[in-house]
Amino acid sequence: MAEPLFLTPRWPAPERVRALQTVRCGGHSVPPWDRLNLATHTGDDPAAVAANRQLLQARAGLPAEPLWLEQVHGTEVVAAHRSAPGVRADAAWTDRAGVVCAVLTADCLPVLLADRDARVVAAVHAGWRGLAGGILEAVVAALPVPAAALHAWLGPAIGPAAFEVGPEVAEALADRDVATTEGLSPGAGDRWYADLYALARYRLQTLGVASVDGGGWCTYTDRARFFSHRRDGPTGRMASLVYLEEP
Repeated sequence: MAEPLFLTPRWPAPERVRALQTVRCGGHSVPPWDRLNLATHTGDDPAAVAANRQLLQARAGLPAEPLWLEQVHGTEVVAAHRSAPGVRADAAWTDRAGVVCAVLTADCLPVLLADRDARVVAAVHAGWRGLAGGILEAVVAALPVPAAALHAWLGPAIGPAAFEVGPEVAEALADRDVATTEGLSPGAGDRWYADLYALARYRLQTLGVASVDGGGWCTYTDRARFFSHRRDGPTGRMASLVYLEEP
């Protein structure tokens, strides 16, 4: 039996919405990118990455090649159906069937969005810089549906017990309403532990997105399933993908 390449998100998105989260298993890359590395910017053999992407598309039955972004830890949001591969952005959305939105991560938080009427979907790369800069606010504002109509799913990210940060990161992440109570907890000295899941949930719910599922993984501690840049340095990237099927 072939190794599973991906997990299927559990969230109340309509049936027409298709989403998946890849793991590190089952691909062609060799250490330190082993094995299903889907990123071209990590130093891996480009032929291995291309083979991994082809394997994923075939096994997942994707309707098209995903729109692979050049992620820069910013807040740029693009319409996937109007963008070319390699566009510099950290979120992509679409209201067109068969257009696959995707983000790559290896500790940062991936967020998938879909509305309850299956009109739009989006994929978001939300690391601490993106959360602090307002990437979730930017993508919700860009979508042509109200925030209250959205479902969100939080994919695998570094967990709160492993994500130790300095005071400058804690200050960038802190919100006057959430502060240290939900998203940040004190560590030794001037260090803090950041909970990307709690911070994202707070921001989404503040925006009016009440339906938020997923979370609870830790890419840093789950070596068998997930890549982690903080744990391993040079390593691969996983993909979080979402698209609309034809009605």
